[in-house]
Amino acid sequence: MSNVDFNLYAGEVHAVLGENGAGKSTLIKLITGVHRKDAGTIMLAGKSIEPQSPHDAQSLGISAVYQEINLVPTLSVAENIYLGRQPMRFGFVDMRRVNTQAQALLKKYNLDIDVTRTLSTYSVAIQQIVAIARGVDMSAKVLILDEPTASLDARKCKCCLKSCGR
Repeated sequence: MSNVDFNLYAGEVHAVLGENGAGKSTLIKLITGVHRKDAGTIMLAGKSIEPQSPHDAQSLGISAVYQEINLVPTLSVAENIYLGRQPMRFGFVDMRRVNTQAQALLKKYNLDIDVTRTLSTYSVAIQQIVAIARGVDMSAKVLILDEPTASLDARKCKCCLKSCGR
């Protein structure tokens, strides 16, 4: 992909469309710090930025949710939602608060599940909803969704919205 030029403004929703191999995923990886650009400028809030890593991009206010779930399957749902930004108390992770906040966040999306259960015990559909909720909760200036619902078929999506936990 070359000669990409677009502006994003608060509250807007954009879609990047193109054939397979057109460079959509590469563009996302450049914006999110997975890859380094070899030319051009990325501007955020009027300032030139060069994210060096996904963590760096997140600190700049850029968050992404990918088609492939990039959470830790052996951690709980709540731990995944707040991984790297856990509320602390007396120098330790405040797990009660992590769990309470995660439960409240998922209820906003009509997902009433046990957030203390290991993420891998839930369906791919629920895992993806958890990833999306995490991305939204990070209060990003820019939230990029790279086909995050591609793994959700109508049956699973309907099932999840009913909060069955399967």
